[in-house]
Amino acid sequence: MNGALRKKLQGYVGFANLPNQVHRKSVKKGFQFTVMVVGESGLGKSTLVNTLFNAPLYPSKDHVLLSEESPKTVGIQVLSTDIEENGVRLKLNVVDTPGFGDFINNEESWKPILETIEGRFDSYLEQENRVNRSKITDLRVNACLYFIAPTGHSLKALDIEFMKRLHKKVNLIPVIAKSDTLTHEEIAAFKERILLDIAHHDIKIYHAQHYDSDDIETINETKDVMSKIPFAIVGSDKIIETPDGRHVRGRKYPWGAIEVDNEEHCDFVKLRQMLVRTHMEELREFTNDIHYENYRTEKLLVLGYQQDNTVFREVDPLAKLEEERALHEAKLVKMEQDMKHVFQQKVQEKESKLTQSEQELYTKHKEMKDALEKQRLDLEEKKRRIEQGRPITPEKTKKKGFGFAGK
Repeated sequence: MNGALRKKLQGYVGFANLPNQVHRKSVKKGFQFTVMVVGESGLGKSTLVNTLFNAPLYPSKDHVLLSEESPKTVGIQVLSTDIEENGVRLKLNVVDTPGFGDFINNEESWKPILETIEGRFDSYLEQENRVNRSKITDLRVNACLYFIAPTGHSLKALDIEFMKRLHKKVNLIPVIAKSDTLTHEEIAAFKERILLDIAHHDIKIYHAQHYDSDDIETINETKDVMSKIPFAIVGSDKIIETPDGRHVRGRKYPWGAIEVDNEEHCDFVKLRQMLVRTHMEELREFTNDIHYENYRTEKLLVLGYQQDNTVFREVDPLAKLEEERALHEAKLVKMEQDMKHVFQQKVQEKESKLTQSEQELYTKHKEMKDALEKQRLDLEEKKRRIEQGRPITPEKTKKKGFGFAGK
């Protein structure tokens, strides 16, 4: 509210404990997060998910037989699991997209993915409109990790088309897969070209927000994380031994070892920091407040809903009462006019029926009168014939002729 006064408390009240209350409630309820991984086969999507959450969420993939038929379209596979860390429970949903970018014609590879994201928006919207909303299941996609092949050149047409189609529906986080195939100089140049392509095509990728309450350390930490986008990552859930005897997660090569959790080797730590440790809740809020609200608004407008802006303006109670009184009087006048119209219509129908009945009676009376008159004339004719001595119906007689007597 504008013009609000800031007052200094004279003593302890207790509402400063609200964050602790929210914390206890959240821990009791648990958290839910849905992440989508998109990219061509062989870029290490499953391995990265296992590495991010330090758990074997994805089972090891069996080798596909050569005789086995490959899928014809992009598939959607969902993995749901409950994980717990220090008493905090997280229901993690991972949406995988096998088959993306693996066909000769990949023009509409993005379509099943977009339909999945919008379908989850529709499901949430339908639950919001129920009478009983006590148990709403939120399966909206909170983040989409888009895996870019480490070509070292620039984004492919498929990459650009996918991000253009989905950047307004989901929090896009581009990552360079298997970055251990590139040198540090090649990674830096590749990142620069990717960001130029993204800016040229006006693609909106996720960027963490700064808040007034953030301290300098938090702001600098967020800037440092965002400066690594697109994240050059290496995923591995295998424990290896380094030349100096340490046991770490990583990959071992003839020329040396790549440590997943070493920031000098890749950006995995920064990606995990943003996605899990510092901005998971912000990704959920951004999904709800921006992407879902925009989709919901468009959906309701298409269905014919209109926003009543009067509910957001200040209203004078007396003016509102007068407006309601005028509306009530207008309603009464309309009801009276409708009743008069109905009454007149009924009267006209009754008069029409009476006129028709009167006409029918007059016609019938005339017919009866004509019949009686005809009978009277017939009787008078018969009477006259009787008085004259003639039969009522004259008999036919033989005509007399002349003859000769017998000779």
